[in-house]
Amino acid sequence: MASGKGEIQVLIDLMARLPGLGPRSARRAVLLMLKKRAQVMAPLAQALAQVALNARDCQVCGNIGEADTCEICADPARTNGEICVVEDVADLWAMERGGAFKGRYHVLGGTLSALDGVGPDELRIPALVARVRDEGASEVILALNATVDGQTTAHYIADALHDTGVAISLLAQGLPVGGELDYLDDGTIGAALRARRRTG
Repeated sequence: MASGKGEIQVLIDLMARLPGLGPRSARRAVLLMLKKRAQVMAPLAQALAQVALNARDCQVCGNIGEADTCEICADPARTNGEICVVEDVADLWAMERGGAFKGRYHVLGGTLSALDGVGPDELRIPALVARVRDEGASEVILALNATVDGQTTAHYIADALHDTGVAISLLAQGLPVGGELDYLDDGTIGAALRARRRTG
């Protein structure tokens, strides 16, 4: 490989920043793409350019899609009064993979963390309270990771929603303490959703 920061090395360095890829894995991926430019690299470059141009945050729930309102929020069949609250988009996608939830979502954008300086104002909690009131939600399911910050955030949200009268549920069995939704299999997520329990 040529020395210096040529275009290929820049691509390797960028690939190495992706989760799950280190420098060695990035080099292997780039070599594969270079060997199969027409079949792999060109379509990938085109798809990346299109997503970079068109991807946007859903104005309702915070999901990532190709319009101001994502497909889930735009689907009238999912207006059943249930809102599932998740930490980030990866958790939403994990819930969708299992296909067990048929309502709508609300992406917080993180969890409360005193150590990281993340308070309620940095998250989409006020927007959640407004949605519950505006949409007349019947149930809010707190599908937050079973970490200390996740549980702290769940308690805060339950308190914030107390005066709305909405039923609040937590995911139940199958979620290990310290576990994160994005790493769980579809069956585990489905079982936890079906066995959710009311708070309070």
